[in-house]
Amino acid sequence: MVERSAVVEAPGGSGGRRVCVDGQLLGTANSLHELTLFLRHVGFVRGDELDVAESDLIEWHGGGPEVWPRQGVDRTAGRHRHPPRW
Repeated sequence: MVERSAVVEAPGGSGGRRVCVDGQLLGTANSLHELTLFLRHVGFVRGDELDVAESDLIEWHGGGPEVWPRQGVDRTAGRHRHPPRW
């Protein structure tokens, strides 16, 4: 049986982390929850965030499962939710 592998790259400028499984790019996760969903979708894990955080099959670059620099940041800060009234 071939052992699968996953690589979670260091956070990029947006704070997201690119995710590759078996050498194929899955996308960019912005949280441990999103990463878990990606890995479930391709059948890499069946469990929850704790299972992902503790997995020996995941190679973490630029920090471990607790490193999500932009998580919880209000990306609308400084923008108007409604058009300004002139």
